Amino acid sequence: MINEHKVKSQTVSKNKRVLIVDDVPRNIDLLKNILSEHYQVQVAKCGMLALDIVDRSLPDIILLDIMMPDMNGFEVCERLKSNPRTQDIPVIFLTAMTDPQQEQKGFDVGCVDFITKPITPLTTLARVSTHLKLAAENLRNKQIIDDRTRELDEALESAIGMLGAVSELNDTDTGVHMWRMADYCAALARAVGWEESQVELLKLAAPMHDTGKVGIPHSILKSPNKLTDDEWVIMRQHTVIGYEILIRGEAPLFKLAAEVALGHHEKWDGEGYPSKLKGEEIPQSARIVALADVFDALTMKRPYKKSWTIEESFAHIQQVAGTHFDPELVRTFLSIEDELREIKEKWDAVD
Repeated sequence: MINEHKVKSQTVSKNKRVLIVDDVPRNIDLLKNILSEHYQVQVAKCGMLALDIVDRSLPDIILLDIMMPDMNGFEVCERLKSNPRTQDIPVIFLTAMTDPQQEQKGFDVGCVDFITKPITPLTTLARVSTHLKLAAENLRNKQIIDDRTRELDEALESAIGMLGAVSELNDTDTGVHMWRMADYCAALARAVGWEESQVELLKLAAPMHDTGKVGIPHSILKSPNKLTDDEWVIMRQHTVIGYEILIRGEAPLFKLAAEVALGHHEKWDGEGYPSKLKGEEIPQSARIVALADVFDALTMKRPYKKSWTIEESFAHIQQVAGTHFDPELVRTFLSIEDELREIKEKWDAVD
């Protein structure tokens, strides 16, 4: 039974690949003799060859000499750690130096340990085994974190969808409109230079822009007649109601959603509501959502109107640039027509 366990352990080890990087043949031969019985061993005699091998076949751990011509071990390690594909491979430096500054630099560039020359079998096997186990555990933990993060993201997206749906109970919009409009917002924000993290936040915040409609009476939202002046006063309050609901959230997402809810009916010329903000007084997030929301409403079929073509919608948006919409945003929006068409086609297939 003990022998079977030993054979199984060796088989597991043999599945692990160790890359030895050293320009001294004697060191390579010594390490191969120590490691070959337990692991698959690859060899590189310079830094560039090591990077080429790693690019073609990822090792499980790298034993890396520091002092090499052309590209030293520190430079090789920095290259590995700067690449998301290779950044998690543990690197153990091989060194004859015991200078604390060199050790500190090694840890700074991302190594996990040092093996000091002259190399001994017991130390080498122990360090390699330990760091392979730690790397496997880190990988498992990372997967658990990724899975839980994905679950939380899915839960958050579902919650946002439900919050958006609440605002639409008395309205004629659909869930497809909500997420399609969010994709338009993301495309426009990306086109005007927003960082990707902020683009993703806006994509989640945009569907909550009409949250305040939950506070508007059914008789007004579903009125078959033109609203009276008094009814419009009430209707316009959905921006403030939405803001007051969403601003209670502490997370940046809800702060952004509150900003969008409050400002998405402001107009570039100052004739919008609720605050009659003008031009760049209106947060860019709200300007983006306003444009995307109108475009989607125009191109969307509703019980009381046919859908406009994209060309007709673009013509209208261009006509009101500088009055309703930020003219620079309009120019950018029109310039990404192909992407907008792709988004519309994707969601039309779902609707």
